[in-house]
Amino acid sequence: MSIDTETSLRYMKQLTKAEEEVMQVLWQLEKCNVAAIIEELPEPKPAYNTVSTIVRILESKGFVNHEQEGKGYLYFPLLKKADYSNQSINKLVDGYFQGSFKSMVSFFMKKNDMNLSELESILKEIKKEEK
Repeated sequence: MSIDTETSLRYMKQLTKAEEEVMQVLWQLEKCNVAAIIEELPEPKPAYNTVSTIVRILESKGFVNHEQEGKGYLYFPLLKKADYSNQSINKLVDGYFQGSFKSMVSFFMKKNDMNLSELESILKEIKKEEK
């Protein structure tokens, strides 16, 4: 990822809860119409017009694009889930932990009553993914 992309991701607006729900479906399905998005959302299902509006908002924000299929549209994410997740975590760390991942990990260890062996297990997983 280039520095410009990283910088733009760092300052990207956070998604609203409804927008993030729709993005989660788009990331899962990769390309779909509004009806397919609604089908994947939890009960109570939102109205078609509501989801359609959310998708158009996501498109105007640059998160989503579409292609024509027959009389309708298929929508697909422009932003990878991993990139958005990374940006969200960085924003959390910057906003609540003064940019320190160490402080964040320490906070979650204390709040979740994690012991050292659990932390070591996490470190092993990270090392495995680095290889």
